[in-house]
Amino acid sequence: MTSASRKSPLHIIGGGLAGSEAAWQAAQVGVSVVLHEMRPQRQTPAHKTDGLAELVCSNSFRSDDAENNAVGLLHEEMRRCHSLIMREGDKAALPAGGALAVDRDIFSAGVTKALQEHPLITIERGEVPGLPPPDWSSVIIATGPLTSPGLAESIRALSGEDALAFFDAIAPIVHTESINEDIAWRQSRYDKAGPAGTGKDYINCPLDRDQYYAFVEALLAAEKTEFKEWEKDTPYFEGCMPVEVMAARGPETLRFGPMKPVGLTDPRTGRRPYAVVQLRQDNALGTLYNMVGFQTKMKYGAQGTVFKMIPGLEEAVFARLGGLHRNTFINSPRLLDGALRLKAQPRLRFAGQITGCEGYVESAAIGLLAGRLAAAELLGTLMTPPPPTTAMGALLNHITGGANAEIFQPMNINFGLFPQPEEEIKGKRADRKKDKKKAITGRALADLGHWLAAQDKKAA
Repeated sequence: MTSASRKSPLHIIGGGLAGSEAAWQAAQVGVSVVLHEMRPQRQTPAHKTDGLAELVCSNSFRSDDAENNAVGLLHEEMRRCHSLIMREGDKAALPAGGALAVDRDIFSAGVTKALQEHPLITIERGEVPGLPPPDWSSVIIATGPLTSPGLAESIRALSGEDALAFFDAIAPIVHTESINEDIAWRQSRYDKAGPAGTGKDYINCPLDRDQYYAFVEALLAAEKTEFKEWEKDTPYFEGCMPVEVMAARGPETLRFGPMKPVGLTDPRTGRRPYAVVQLRQDNALGTLYNMVGFQTKMKYGAQGTVFKMIPGLEEAVFARLGGLHRNTFINSPRLLDGALRLKAQPRLRFAGQITGCEGYVESAAIGLLAGRLAAAELLGTLMTPPPPTTAMGALLNHITGGANAEIFQPMNINFGLFPQPEEEIKGKRADRKKDKKKAITGRALADLGHWLAAQDKKAA
């Protein structure tokens, strides 16, 4: 470790979840790291603080079910790899049913403190305005979807590829005390508790049929954010679609999407409502709740009017209204090799959302792998990527060649990215589906164990 720390440092550009995780992983094996974060010298359209690993959209890491859910499996794999992001996420956990949601301030403060106190990590504030200097022999670019224009243009020029782009919308946050809980009630879907939960972790606002259709009409009629000329052809990412764009796809779309009422019973009527708006706790104090799945591009004035049509939110006070920002990512299947290195200049690695993986945990997972791969290279050892039967391996395989480069777009971790089980799963359809998931997750954790053991043996 001592000799490794004397070598040229690993430079990591971007102090988001991917960059923070990459820095931690590399430093933990004895590699000196310089972590470059441009905030607060240069802010982005979405960030509000100068903290590392700041969460700017939802505060949820999504499902924590490692047996039946692909993202829950990714959580568990990262924990077994001693992930800083998962460690601090678990410390900052909030009640959220079967999901892992965090207090965003506690989470960011925990990550920042850990990195600041690590003896092999130096944090440098300021923008890297273009390609890293030639004497930076090993670099991870983890600048996320809001890469500064100068660096983005340099990457584009070097790669010979136009950067892809999509719009990402942010959901509103409501002061809890302004929610009318004589109308709304607390219940997790199917009363599921999950980590840090009680089974009553969401606030549910019910709509009857007439209220639902009036709400959809108002969404469609509301004044929307106008795009600049250069933004007009930029597609949305399907996993973070503005609520009014979903509504435009058909009047029932929301009722089978973020407003689905399944697994919920209105205690006032004893029946399932026609539609439901769910709010999830956003901070440890429980004073803020965010509107689940209600990312929006409506103008601020319209948001106040339309969202107060929701029963229980008539007097809502918003701590933050929704917003829209433009995200960019590279065509990773075409530009990167299997170790996340840019083919045109292998000293540069990429990690996080800029690679086209979507989601907080997915971004951190690719940061984890990038940090380990870069560290192994600096230490003069060989690191074999995790097998594609694992969640991390499946995600890495997808963005570095498994996806079709011609139609590449951001992707969350899902069971469709895994090699399917060889054994035949028999029984009823519902049971087959559940057993297939368990077969995939069980195989993944077993294969991850073998991979970790092999990495430890190489390190020794």
